[in-house]
Amino acid sequence: MTEPADASPVRRIRVLLADDEAMIRAGIRAILGTDPGIEVVAEAGDGREAVELTLRHRPDVALLDIRMPLLDGLRAAEELRRTAPGTALVMLTTFSEDEYIAKALGFGVSGFLLKSGNPRELIAGVQAVAEGAAFLSPQVARRVITHLGPGRLSRAAEAKGTLEPLTGREREVVALVGAGLSNAEIAAQLYVVEGTVKAHVSAVLGRLGLKNRVQLAILAYEAGLVNGTDGGHGANGQP
Repeated sequence: MTEPADASPVRRIRVLLADDEAMIRAGIRAILGTDPGIEVVAEAGDGREAVELTLRHRPDVALLDIRMPLLDGLRAAEELRRTAPGTALVMLTTFSEDEYIAKALGFGVSGFLLKSGNPRELIAGVQAVAEGAAFLSPQVARRVITHLGPGRLSRAAEAKGTLEPLTGREREVVALVGAGLSNAEIAAQLYVVEGTVKAHVSAVLGRLGLKNRVQLAILAYEAGLVNGTDGGHGANGQP
């Protein structure tokens, strides 16, 4: 009688954690440690060390505090986007850092998490960006849409106009990106293969001149495509 073959080991998400406060790092590490599918492979106390350790360990996800000594999170993200494109970048923010969030959008950051947010959001965010999706804490999404710059209603109208040339299927994909679904989840919901979803997302990003899924998700929120939103009100967890 032959022994059953051993199951293939489950792939763990490898995470680098960068924050200049040791207690914050300890708390985040403890939260991530509750998920057996996540492993913190390195910790950094400043931005320069975060870049060096990311290049050394090549983690799947780098969690970067926006404000760090030597090299802040924004500059670290900008450098890592060039030197470690395979690592998804997530910014750890506070409510007082709206202007930093706006700048980070231009650096290809995949997610934004509040340090004071729900611990479940931290795990969900790491899982989402590791799968190639994007993630905004609900509170961050609301602040990005509602508070960054004047003219919320005019931005909603502009967002709707921007999406007008898209096909019906492309608009469906954009709405689901904004609602937090990964490519695989969108494919299952629309009954298409994942490659088709990837092609739609890439085509939409190129046509609209957007850099990443975070920007696309915000556009979906502003246009009111996400359930529970109306031109920028409300926010789901995982764009």
